[in-house]
Formats: sequence, C-alpha cells, structure tokens
Amino acid sequence: MTRTVRWVKGHGTENDFLLLRDPDGTAYRDLDAAAVRAMCERRRGVGADGVLRAVRTDAIDDGRAYAEVAEWFMDFRNADGSTGEMCGNGARVFAAFLYAEGLADPGTELPVATRAGLKRIRVEGDGQLTVDMGIARFPASDGLEVSAAGHTWSATAVDMGNPHGVAFVDDLADPGPLFDPPTWSPSEVFPKGVNLEFALRRGARHLAMRVHERGVGETRSCGTGACAVAVTTARVDGVDPPATYRVDVPGGTLAVGLHSDGHVELTGPAVLVARGEVDV
Repeated sequence: MTRTVRWVKGHGTENDFLLLRDPDGTAYRDLDAAAVRAMCERRRGVGADGVLRAVRTDAIDDGRAYAEVAEWFMDFRNADGSTGEMCGNGARVFAAFLYAEGLADPGTELPVATRAGLKRIRVEGDGQLTVDMGIARFPASDGLEVSAAGHTWSATAVDMGNPHGVAFVDDLADPGPLFDPPTWSPSEVFPKGVNLEFALRRGARHLAMRVHERGVGETRSCGTGACAVAVTTARVDGVDPPATYRVDVPGGTLAVGLHSDGHVELTGPAVLVARGEVDV
C-alpha cells in the first residue's frame, strides 16, 4: 500500500534529516522501519541520515513523562529505520523546524523531550542554535579497542544519552572509507551498537573528527559525537571546565562548551533547505 508523506529537509553541518509534522501523533504513527529506510535512501528516496517526527509530548508514550515541562517530543529514527535516543545536530534542526512552522517561539528557550531526556535549545545572536546536551558519562571501558581498515586503536566509551566510542588517530584517513562498520572489542561494552568517532588534535582546544554512526554509516557530522570527542579530550588532557572546544567535521564546524556543573553544550548551524512529498 502506497502512502504520501509530507516532509521538510534540513541539516546541521551537513548531517541531514527529514522532518515530519505530526502534532497529534496520528498522521505518521504507523511509519515503520521500511518506510523510514525508503525515505532516507539517497537514490530511490529523498535521502537523509534520519527522520525526525515532531509530536506533542502528550500524544506519544515516550513523551508523556515530559508533558508538564515540554510541548514537543523529537521522535528520532536512524536511516536504517531503527529508533535513536538522541541526536545533537538533529535537535538543532528540529528546533529550526518548529520555529519555521510557527510551533515554537525562537525568542525563548525551547525545551524538547527526547528518549535521552529533556534538552533545552536557544537561539544565539548570530543565528546559530545551542543545545544543552546534559552530562557526559564514562562507562567502564578498560581495554576497549576499535578497528577499521586494518588499524586498531585504544578507545574510550562515552555516554551522551547515546553510546559513543572515541579513538585518537594520527591521520583522519587512517580508518579508511568506513563503508562497513568498524569493529570493537570487548563487544559487550556496546551491546546495542555504538557511534564511533576517530579524532585528531589540530591545536589548543581544536579538534577534527570523522564518525561512523550506528544505523546510518559514515555521516558528515555528529553532534553527540563532537561532544564525546571534546569531553574525552578534556579528560585525557586534564582540562577542568569551563572550556570550549572547536570540533571540525567534514560538513563544517561545531563548538562544544564544557561547564562547571558538568553540563555539555553544543552550538552550530541549522538550515532548512527543501520541502515536498514522497510516496512510500
């Protein structure tokens, strides 16, 4: 059975998403993994790294616990149709979508509920958006190693509401084309899969990275991944907050702020580029 889905496409440092307006949670409630994959496919569909469905918190089970503090829930799906907890670039694009649709006021802080908890978003004076990503945590990961393209690196596990593994490399080309997912050991460190970042120091509090995202593949950017790289670097270097890191990704540049209360903030652009309909 064919159905038509109305979408808006946006990106944050070229990490791109299809945004669906579904306030009452009924228009696209039955959008299954196959439909998400079809929409995100870059040759047979519209093309995107994921789908973000805007649903009121009281209209979706995962959002009801936040109904008193946030109006909107970000229902995030990876390009392979799997459900995601959180996406830093996606959160900024999600906010830009709500502003453009007249569903939120860009002049006030915007609380957004996600499967990784409540995130607060604000618009900066230069038009960029900042997301309070919460507190980074470091699960036990002694002996963690990541392998790609015949290389193996020691890595650090980081929880940014979703799982990350950060490895420092000598050259960003070392992990190869990343067509296939890198492997990690011990496998039990990330039983539900992981986003893997390959990071490089470029200067004082200046980093660059590539990422293989769980459920997507290599992407042009990853907001939670940039945060994971920054907090790992600060920990390794013994840098106490407050501190701000510049993180270069293939699709642009992000700023990661580390605060004394443990919170991490992600700042970067969010751009809406097209809208239309697709039959899935």
